[in-house]
Amino acid sequence: MELGEQANMSTTATTENGLSIADYESASARTDELRGKDLTSVRLGLFGEVGSLMATSKKYHRERDAYAAYKDDVIDEFGDTLWYFTTLCRYLGFRLKDLIDEATQGDDINSNLASAVLTNTTIASVRSFAKQAEIDDLLLTLGQETANLLITDSGNPEQKDRLIAFARAYLRAVQAHGISLFEIASKNLAKIESRFSDYDESNLPVFDACFSEEEQLPKKFRIEFKLREDEKCYLRWNRVFIGEPLTDNIEDPDYYRFHDVFHCAHAAILHWSPTFRALIKQKRKSDKKTDENQDGGRATVIEEGLTAYIFARAKELNYFENQESVSFDLLKTISNFVRGYEVEQCPLKLWEEAILRGYCVFRQLRENGGGIVVGDRENRTIKYESLDR
Repeated sequence: MELGEQANMSTTATTENGLSIADYESASARTDELRGKDLTSVRLGLFGEVGSLMATSKKYHRERDAYAAYKDDVIDEFGDTLWYFTTLCRYLGFRLKDLIDEATQGDDINSNLASAVLTNTTIASVRSFAKQAEIDDLLLTLGQETANLLITDSGNPEQKDRLIAFARAYLRAVQAHGISLFEIASKNLAKIESRFSDYDESNLPVFDACFSEEEQLPKKFRIEFKLREDEKCYLRWNRVFIGEPLTDNIEDPDYYRFHDVFHCAHAAILHWSPTFRALIKQKRKSDKKTDENQDGGRATVIEEGLTAYIFARAKELNYFENQESVSFDLLKTISNFVRGYEVEQCPLKLWEEAILRGYCVFRQLRENGGGIVVGDRENRTIKYESLDR
């Protein structure tokens, strides 16, 4: 059955949101750090994202209901693909809207999709249903058109036709998956702006402002990290020992015994750390829902697991020494880890700062065999001081 003949199709223009293709093009350009300098990287990025999209779609068809994250993952991959394609079009001197206009002129693209996307000012919410065989064929076509774009150079007379062919294959694949094109574009913008755009500090979340001081994370804190003869790390706050003495708990020593510094970084920079709250016994117990859902055992396990996962990645990168950024893949994994918890409101760029600053202090603790971690929530900073001071 051709896509143009599919039943169960509903098309709704999301005029209340006002997201046009031109809006998306402008916003994606603001998050492009290459600024047109590396065409090859963009083309390879597009190729990689389409491959990820194929793998994600295949997982869903193989595992069905067992792959519960299907929709979010597919939307994410379609969004990343759209970003790279939009960027490639811009580098080659084409407008995405013009290419989509031509791509939707054939009978194999549903007429509702064409009119809703192009005639209206907003990206349409298009939903449809297709058999697995149809989706597989459409994804293979999308892959073939992506491969054709690898040889699309500026000045090539065939480049426009190849871009249009890709746009057609992409829209058909979106349509077959029954996903909203508006949802793809809007979620992608939210993600990339969270990662690349400078945030407004006045709009950053403060999760405990409405609670009494004894239930707030301290505005400023100094935590002593000290190794004793047993090689365990002991923590002390306000002259009181907190938590349990820690070893690395691994055969090959890697100084994970100092990992509470990362919870300090989360507390100071993100204003979030259920583990740190537990250590200093300042949970928000006056509100049962917050205490159970945000400061409880599950939230603590999430943070500990996330910290261990990042640490494993950091070991491969010399604990982020001499690095000014964190990979987008790692930040996306973090976003999935904390989904459903208050900290998901923090932009990925703020997470990047918490990681890099936390590991800077970690390296100093490791080098000096301990020290004092100084956190400042008001300025969202964390730094190292010697125990001698």
